[in-house]
Amino acid sequence: MKPSGEEPVLLAELKPGRPQRYDWKSSCETWSVAFSPDGAWFAWSQGHCVVKLIPWPLEEAELCKTSERKSRGGKAEAQSRGAAKEKTLECGQIVWGLAFSAWPAAETGETDPACAGGLPCLILATGLNDGQIKVWEVQTGHLLFSLLGHQDVVRDLSFAPNGSLILVSASRDKTLRVWDLSRDGRQVQVLSGHVQWVYCCSISPDCSMLCSVAGEKSALLWSMRSYTLIRRLEGHQSSVVSCDFSPDSALLVTASYDACVIMWDPYTGEQLRTLRHVPLHSALDYSSEVHTSSLRSVCFSPEGLYLATVADDRLLRIWALELRSPVAFAPMTNGLCCMYFPHGGFIATGTRDGHVQFWTAPRVLSSLKHLCRKALRTFLTTYQVLALPIPRKLKEFLTYRTF
Repeated sequence: MKPSGEEPVLLAELKPGRPQRYDWKSSCETWSVAFSPDGAWFAWSQGHCVVKLIPWPLEEAELCKTSERKSRGGKAEAQSRGAAKEKTLECGQIVWGLAFSAWPAAETGETDPACAGGLPCLILATGLNDGQIKVWEVQTGHLLFSLLGHQDVVRDLSFAPNGSLILVSASRDKTLRVWDLSRDGRQVQVLSGHVQWVYCCSISPDCSMLCSVAGEKSALLWSMRSYTLIRRLEGHQSSVVSCDFSPDSALLVTASYDACVIMWDPYTGEQLRTLRHVPLHSALDYSSEVHTSSLRSVCFSPEGLYLATVADDRLLRIWALELRSPVAFAPMTNGLCCMYFPHGGFIATGTRDGHVQFWTAPRVLSSLKHLCRKALRTFLTTYQVLALPIPRKLKEFLTYRTF
């Protein structure tokens, strides 16, 4: 894999047009953006208690220039693209977290009314300011569940990628909660261990681990089988605000206000690499404060060869896995979150102004070596790889010790 030096290109910027009563600055932030697992929908928390559901891909005209979308209240509205129509969800509270999941096809005679004919449908969970989690059916915009339990802001949400309808929520009440939507949204576990607000949670693609990060210097790694704490990951010098697993579950990245991303082996707890966010050049160093490059968000690309980060120094950075410096930059102001399109090629970012931006991302043809490593690491832990009767250098490659 050869990293691309091409800078990200802004494809579209969507700006909410608000009714007069929403003409205030507070509560306008886009705290979360999300693509559905199949890449057919995009969810945009556009501030003021509103989530916009947009069919993907965007219309050609929108991908060629920046555009503005007008919100006209709480009606499901928008341009028709085949059967999919843009929708507006009025959540009644500021929306902080978003997460999609497919709803599995129902058994004969047990069809959920929201999924006509027993066909699989798509759901969106929204984490709200008052501690509620509202779960919506995407095609209809119907509210399916209101999950109650948290005592403060639900900052982040993560569904188990295996379609089991297990949902994990992270809250400012310093807890994580596990919900089973296949059992009418029953709360199955409360995870306590953080002493500050919990900012982010991420379930590993193999559904074996959960990482959570908070306003403290360590990240917590939990078992998704027993819901017990596996270990604390110590290494950051300030609050940890974002985390993500690689597609094969073999790597974990955490991003902190200390301006560093740390890449971990989640099975051993080892730090494999530290990516430091330094000012690109003096013109971009707007302040002498140490928090100029405080990180806001980090995410893996779908093939597992790149990372994207958003920081307070007004830059979107793209990193190649084996390099210690970014391969591409893009200027963006007031960035809060980022997410890769599930099939690659695009990154969505959200801002404090309630805007969402879509950027080009490097497309790469993975090497056969990486594809083999990814396939093996999907079902082998680090310890299982190290126990294989194979040469040491191959073990180092398979456990990401060589870059």
